[in-house]
Amino acid sequence: MKNDLLKFITCGSVDDGKSTLIGHMLYDAKLLFADQKKALELDSKVGSTDGKVDYSLLLDGLMAEREQGITIDVAYRYFSTEKRSFIVADTPGHEEYTRNMAVGASFASLCIILVDASRGVLIQTKRHARICSLMGIKHFVFAVNKMDIVNYDKERFEHIQKEIRVLMAEIEAKSCIMIPVSATEGDNITSKSARMPWYQGPALLDYLETVDVSEENDTKGFILPIQRVCRPNQNFRGFQGQVASGTIKVGDTVRVLPSRETAAVTGILRGDKEVPEAEKGWAVTLQLDTEIDVSRGCVLEKDSNLSVGSMLSATILWMDDNTLVPGKNFLLKVGTQLVPATVMKIKYRIDVNSGAEEYAEKIYKNQIAYCEISAGNKIVFERFKDDRDMGALILVDRITNMTSACGVIEQALGRENNLSWHNMDITRELREDQMDQKAVTVWLTGLSGAGKSTLANALEKRLFSLGKHTMLLDGDNVRMGLNKDLGFEEKDRIENIRRIAEVSKLMNDAGLIVLTSFISPYRLDRRRAKEIIGDRFIEVYVSTPMEECERRDVKGLYQKAREGKIANFTGVTSAYEAPENPDIVIDTTGRDVESCTEELLDQLRKAIGL
Repeated sequence: MKNDLLKFITCGSVDDGKSTLIGHMLYDAKLLFADQKKALELDSKVGSTDGKVDYSLLLDGLMAEREQGITIDVAYRYFSTEKRSFIVADTPGHEEYTRNMAVGASFASLCIILVDASRGVLIQTKRHARICSLMGIKHFVFAVNKMDIVNYDKERFEHIQKEIRVLMAEIEAKSCIMIPVSATEGDNITSKSARMPWYQGPALLDYLETVDVSEENDTKGFILPIQRVCRPNQNFRGFQGQVASGTIKVGDTVRVLPSRETAAVTGILRGDKEVPEAEKGWAVTLQLDTEIDVSRGCVLEKDSNLSVGSMLSATILWMDDNTLVPGKNFLLKVGTQLVPATVMKIKYRIDVNSGAEEYAEKIYKNQIAYCEISAGNKIVFERFKDDRDMGALILVDRITNMTSACGVIEQALGRENNLSWHNMDITRELREDQMDQKAVTVWLTGLSGAGKSTLANALEKRLFSLGKHTMLLDGDNVRMGLNKDLGFEEKDRIENIRRIAEVSKLMNDAGLIVLTSFISPYRLDRRRAKEIIGDRFIEVYVSTPMEECERRDVKGLYQKAREGKIANFTGVTSAYEAPENPDIVIDTTGRDVESCTEELLDQLRKAIGL
């Protein structure tokens, strides 16, 4: 046996019998302690099985699971037979908890997908099969359950076999077997069933004990993602992590990515013991002979072909309640690296029912999509099919810290290799000195009618009279030129702010003071703009209340929005998220333009070098 530990998951649609299957396996194989068995039998008397043993109770641990008779969270169970040790993740079948199922799939080498013999292959069955494949599982077992309900009918099983073969024709797998079972009655679970003499294959447990899920070790070399730098005193500096692949010996030369600096290994610690070499799976501390820059997220490697870049394509499972549109920003996690990133383009959506590639502008919860992602910094990665550790990724929401998506890297996008940033002899600092000012972007945000454009225009005139060099970017003016191709949907709004921020940054590099007047209603959009512009970004909140804004509205836009004549109007049919910590706050209610301008200028004097 190449692998003495098998990590597998059970999945399938709701009420297909996943928990019951594993529970019955543990019960029949006598893998329960006496007190567990007694507790199960007692709990079953007050359950929903008419006093019979309810095997699902062994894995459904949450109160809500027992009340509803479904699995919600992932239940992990360790057990061992004479032939093999196992870790099983019993995952939920309900579409609402697909993200939990994906978490379970990420750790497994084999999946058992249950199919209700009375219902056949369902959409959720197909979704789970595709997610398992996405997560790198290559070994599939389809347990056609509830054969007792269809009277152990051979023709019914063969019909479902055909459905499964059609599904698996589109999925890359190393092994696939179909076993007719009854989770409640125990047929073909731990031993062959006399009720289905027409089935010639193995029982489920027999198959699990003998299936070979070992992977061919075609890894290019040694890879160690750095989790922590250990510096207990001035005499010791170690780099800690778990060896992802290959072996390393004292005296070997390693390279640090992404910096590509090299150093020799002078010591290897496994725990507190010195060892001459380390291999895949070991948690180790390496000491190097050179004081090079290594921190969490860096990768030590030897003879590998890892990619270093900031542009990649990936297939992702979207797990967020909010929709995914191009331009959204996240934190990207690959290995131990965590960097800002943006989903630049949605190439297509994968239909879970047919596997077809479909055009999509948005991705909704539980859908699978192929996307292009741009990282804020250069990262170290590999194609998932070549390296499971360095090819898996997750996208984290930057506000809630919730995992929005998980996925796999398909390839590096080589277009960035043809581009390089050119540092010019005339720098921003030289231009600032010549103009006698500090280049900043003053970003005015507030409701329509708050006075942003009026205030920005007056401020520019004051700065011009003081001999300052400025550029005013107004929302309507920009949309009539640079952004005339954009609408007002979410993806267009994100791109509108991105372009404005990039233009503002270029103008700051030219030494100019940039004034912008945009509603920019969402905090995340303004945060994105600040990330692009950097520390030259000054957020000014024109906090005029809506009542005053509506009173000033000579075009009657607010009234038209309330009558439903204008869609997505900020403050009426679309939300405005006020800044939480703006640099400057100005309320123009009951005040003239001159006094507001003077107050704003006073607060800006130091920032712009007055």
